[in-house]
Amino acid sequence: MDQTSINIEQFDPSNLHAVLQSLMQAGLSFALRLMTAIAILSVGMWLSGRLTRFVVRGMQRRKLEESLISFLGSFVSIISKIFVFVIVLTTVGVQMTAITAALGAAALAIGMALSGTMQNVAGGIVILFFKPFKIGDTIVTASGKSGVVKRIMIFTTELKTFDNQTIYLPNGALSNGEITNLSRGGARRADLVIGIAYGDKVDVARTVILDVLSRDARILKDPEPTVFVSALGDSAVNLTVRFWTKYADLAPTTATITEEIYNAFPKKKLHFPFPQMDVHVTK
Repeated sequence: MDQTSINIEQFDPSNLHAVLQSLMQAGLSFALRLMTAIAILSVGMWLSGRLTRFVVRGMQRRKLEESLISFLGSFVSIISKIFVFVIVLTTVGVQMTAITAALGAAALAIGMALSGTMQNVAGGIVILFFKPFKIGDTIVTASGKSGVVKRIMIFTTELKTFDNQTIYLPNGALSNGEITNLSRGGARRADLVIGIAYGDKVDVARTVILDVLSRDARILKDPEPTVFVSALGDSAVNLTVRFWTKYADLAPTTATITEEIYNAFPKKKLHFPFPQMDVHVTK
């Protein structure tokens, strides 16, 4: 009873008031820092987007390659956002040394967990430096994917297929695999195999085919088209029709030439063979 009386007598209400006042000041200070951090986050993300667009427009005015613009735009966006988050954390009150240590540990953990992703970043850099393809090129990858390159980003490359599907290919596998660039070289060679019946004259067929080729302005004159006997089949004499055209005109030109040859042969009494068998009966 005496001890309780002593403790009550020693209690000073001014100490409680000081503690409450200190807590209120700390809470108010933290609330102000938090509101400032939220404002910095909002403005910083807006500035990050503006900076990214400014850098992209600057590169476009300098007429840099679209692949480089896409890659650097993604890089600037990520780095600027990381910078904004660091500023926000320091504003809240997190020490810079703690942020540095956390970023280092996170970088190590992420690097170990996402080693494949880091390979994709390195693959994107390799693609930009060595330029096996650029935006707008038509490519065929080692995995058999084919289409037109739309964007080259930090981790992936966007490919639009011929049936209008979108494929995202990892840059790591893409840079380490075989790539066939169909857009390089400017001109492509087409080889058509046309069969005529045994007994038909090869020279007549050759003349008809060359005449058809000469009337199509999409077919290049140099190298000049050629027609030659490539095989003697079971039921046909196979002629190889070889001509050159621009890659963009390859498919439509091939289809047109095939149809015109089909229409022209009967006029010259040339026959398209079909599988047949001669049966000899002996008594």
